Amino acid sequence: MTMEDRENAFESKYAHDAEVRFRAEARRNKLIGQWAAEKLGKTGEEAEAYVLEVIKADFQEAGDDDVFRKIRADFDAAGVDKSDHRIRRTMEEMLQEAIRQIQGS
Repeated sequence: MTMEDRENAFESKYAHDAEVRFRAEARRNKLIGQWAAEKLGKTGEEAEAYVLEVIKADFQEAGDDDVFRKIRADFDAAGVDKSDHRIRRTMEEMLQEAIRQIQGS
């Protein structure tokens, strides 16, 4: 294997990993949105609309803080008693679930 072959393989793997991460984060946002909607007592179309709000929140800035802040603010406004740690832990659990779902498909 030449140096160029290794470089191409590395770039290919990096692009694949970045795509998987993007897909996993998008799926995580859907899952965390569904979880938060349930905690907020939303069902049906109202829950689906809320999930879209959570997904859109992720486009505000890089990283997970925008999604966290959206859910934290919504929980505070509705009186949902979940700690910051619980929300972040659930976000991480949902990311792991999303990765499992993507790798299983």
